[in-house]
Amino acid sequence: MTPKTDLSQAIANLEKQSQKLHKELLKNKTAKKFYTRSTLLAHTLREKSSQLLAGAGLIGTILATPMTSDIPPVHSSSVTASALDTQQELLKKLADITPHRPTDLEPDQAEKIEKVIKETLGVTAKATLDDQSLNHQVGYIGYEQHLKRYPSDSLAQHDAEQVAGIAPGLGAWGYFAQSESQFTTQDYLREKYYSVAQTLYLPNWNADFKYLRDWYQYRKVLVVNPANGTAVVTVIGDAGPAEWTGKQFGGSPEVMEALDLHLGPRKGLVLFLFIDDPDDMVPLGPLNQPFNL
Repeated sequence: MTPKTDLSQAIANLEKQSQKLHKELLKNKTAKKFYTRSTLLAHTLREKSSQLLAGAGLIGTILATPMTSDIPPVHSSSVTASALDTQQELLKKLADITPHRPTDLEPDQAEKIEKVIKETLGVTAKATLDDQSLNHQVGYIGYEQHLKRYPSDSLAQHDAEQVAGIAPGLGAWGYFAQSESQFTTQDYLREKYYSVAQTLYLPNWNADFKYLRDWYQYRKVLVVNPANGTAVVTVIGDAGPAEWTGKQFGGSPEVMEALDLHLGPRKGLVLFLFIDDPDDMVPLGPLNQPFNL
């Protein structure tokens, strides 16, 4: 006959296993960000809730399993592992072809980089799109403040990176919405993942101002940190930075966090390429796994 298990000892063993599992899960940066994020967007609420419930069910199943010595070690999920693999692949492929200084890309350089991004991330990124190109496709990006999204907006209403503060003025295209009642998820995402480009230094900016202003407004851009393989889909939401800053681009607090450039000097060398997405299918935000329609 199998001896009865002491109840208090069994509970202690379960608690110990639970703590170990929790620590293992949170070793992964992506998992930690997921479980600690306080606000979920409406359009992703169902997906993230399902993931969370599935995770809870998995943990419950593990805790209910009899304690044995052959329980396999806990590893990151296959999704997280896939994201890390994608970042490493992009990092490796870009290392030998990305200039390590601010510059505009030569046609052959651009072609190689565009091919790598298409093969690795599944999106079509272009140095030149519709005959338009910035003065730089490689340059330093700096940490920007939050922008006011509508007239009554305040820092307290922004759900992440409040340490960044909020800019006293408006972005180059004004408010993202004319009132709080007209504020949509699209407006929310555009401010959350906005980038800054030096449109004012384009040689034909003054001559073709009206056309260029409209073309660049919320133009979708892929920003890649070639030093770690992270990437984020953004829209151009402001003009700048000034030349004297030594930076060619800017990123919202959330963009900089996605690129892992939100700490320390809050600056880094990035690739800044237009996304050819006429049907607006590529979502804004981090893109660290291949995009598939």
